Amino acid sequence: MKRVAAIDCGTNSIRLLVADCDPATGELTDLDRRMQIVRLGQGVDRTGRLAPEALERTFAACREYAAVIKDLGAEQVRFVATSASRDAENRADFVRGVVDILGVEPEVITGDQEAEFSFQGATKELSGRTDLERPFLVVDIGGGSTEFVLGDGSVRAARSVDIGCVRMTERHLVHGPAAGRGAPAGGSHAALTDPPAAEQTDAIRADVAVALDHAEQTVPLGEAATLVGLAGSVTTVAAIALGLDHYDSAAIHHSRIPLAQVRETTARLLSSTHAERAAIPVMHPGRVDVIAAGALVLLSIMERVGAAEVVVSEHDILDGIAWSLAG
Repeated sequence: MKRVAAIDCGTNSIRLLVADCDPATGELTDLDRRMQIVRLGQGVDRTGRLAPEALERTFAACREYAAVIKDLGAEQVRFVATSASRDAENRADFVRGVVDILGVEPEVITGDQEAEFSFQGATKELSGRTDLERPFLVVDIGGGSTEFVLGDGSVRAARSVDIGCVRMTERHLVHGPAAGRGAPAGGSHAALTDPPAAEQTDAIRADVAVALDHAEQTVPLGEAATLVGLAGSVTTVAAIALGLDHYDSAAIHHSRIPLAQVRETTARLLSSTHAERAAIPVMHPGRVDVIAAGALVLLSIMERVGAAEVVVSEHDILDGIAWSLAG
């Protein structure tokens, strides 16, 4: 048994998992699993740089996580940084801050590495299931990028493309200058079109279609027998589709959401106002402005793949990172 700490810092959120891993049995036991919305990728698509306020939000979360890791006595820590920090000109500031706080250097991994971690984290406990056909297509919809991984036990093909809930929101649903409350997804000088116009959702669909064409050059999407969906956009759509009155990880994990319900939930989110989305019981405050775009990315993927349902996993890249330390 080995106690490890895994940190996944993406475009929209930063997450921590402290767990005991038993390589002999393949069991991973959570001791602490938490998430904060920090929007490290705020404005990166537009400016190419990490905003000072986004860095400070991220460093504040790192200080909290450092205390948890120390209290629980993790033997090893691995910090993986994904899309936003890959794209930023000033990523050295980010790296220096993380090292100062946590004592480990963030690994700014490639999209393909990110995809492999996601696949292992999502499928390790599905390997014994006889009710799910192979191969699995794992789709990890993040804030800035989406990873596609096809495999059965091991990865056959993987590709990361630049579509995600924050990137699509900032690119197509935000306008400026800010009016009223503004939109966190676009920073203080932008406001969200709420609800979006048809031409804006069409633009997201067009971007996703191009990205899927790129993904398909590497990953044969049509060979997927079971679609496994990861990350906050997917789990939130699942929670809404299930009609939960509070966010229940146990109910969401390995739920199977039919295409019709994903389509219905996406339509609801795209036609709602900020206040209506915020009032949904399972909605994390940090996802209110970006969930409509995230749901549309999921729906577009399901339609392209021809998936009748999505199997939702609460275990993802974070679990893959933890297992990489257990070996």
